[in-house]
Amino acid sequence: MNLTPPPPWYLQIARRITVLWPLKAVGTSIFMALFFWGYFAVLKAPLGTPFLMPLTVVDSWVPFSPLAYPVYVSLWVYVSLPPALQSGFRVLAWFGVWIAALCLFCLAIFWLLPTAVPVAEIDWTLHPEMALIKSLDASGNACPSLHVASAVFAALWLRAIFTAVSAPRWLQWASALQCLAILWSTLATRQHVALDVLAGIVFGVVFARLSLRHARRLSPAGI
Repeated sequence: MNLTPPPPWYLQIARRITVLWPLKAVGTSIFMALFFWGYFAVLKAPLGTPFLMPLTVVDSWVPFSPLAYPVYVSLWVYVSLPPALQSGFRVLAWFGVWIAALCLFCLAIFWLLPTAVPVAEIDWTLHPEMALIKSLDASGNACPSLHVASAVFAALWLRAIFTAVSAPRWLQWASALQCLAILWSTLATRQHVALDVLAGIVFGVVFARLSLRHARRLSPAGI
């Protein structure tokens, strides 16, 4: 029996991007708007006084760097890639459910057990881009780092998608390095401490593995 070989990986990627692209674009924008609404609502009305997260030796290993700011904000592009590369509506919809579950879980922790990072001895007026972020997050929402959790969640989904289309190894390594860079940026911008990052990694991995297992049951032929 002659089996038609799959198209090259880059054509598969291109096709995935075009599938349901208006829904993906609008859905991702609405999701982010709702997330920020919920995030700032929790930030303004935590259940109690935020607990100050302790520093560890790891925090002293990562110096502050203003160069980390563009890497930090690149998360919003990075987390948009997995939904953009979904190949069908059913898995796309469930991807949205699972990433929403991760966000709601972390927001619940922020509300029930509010935390904050120690004040850094840095003149933020010298770094106006960081001063804006610091003013928005001044009261807390530190542990777990949702920035880290969502980056890890996206990285594991991208690895599964790149494997499904037989993408070259360098593309998977580029994605992994971008994820690691985002994790570094959360420390280098002093937005989080190492314990926040560790908790974010744990929750990102747990939710990603559960969601990928579910997706493979929905589509045994591949994600």
